[in-house]
Amino acid sequence: MKNNDCIFCKIANGEIPSTTLYEDDAFRVILDMGPATRGHALLLPKEHYADLFELDDETASKVLIRAKRIALRMKNALGADGFNLVQNNGEAAGQTVFHFHMHLIPRYQDDHAGILWKPGTVTPEEMEQIKELVDGQ
Repeated sequence: MKNNDCIFCKIANGEIPSTTLYEDDAFRVILDMGPATRGHALLLPKEHYADLFELDDETASKVLIRAKRIALRMKNALGADGFNLVQNNGEAAGQTVFHFHMHLIPRYQDDHAGILWKPGTVTPEEMEQIKELVDGQ
């Protein structure tokens, strides 16, 4: 199902022009208009899913297969030194467009893209508590 008010639905389905790197019956990969690095792209399903938690399992598995294939092509073509696959779910996690998408971000030595975080600390007791909470679901 598509959402007529969703800009990513419109882009994924060709209603809004984009620079498309890949397209098939279910997905479109476009260059990001505000790239973190040279070649930053977005993998968009053509159907509307607000986030990862709305994806059916079949679509979710196809996302990673496509991301791997396209990222490898991009890494080789652009001479990237590494690659980030980034997928945010919810406003608190940095999601700004509520149509599932995965960022394909080529990384270059000293590019300063800033996707890393400062590691925190956790006690063994906190780890056990988290494990118990998750196991209870």
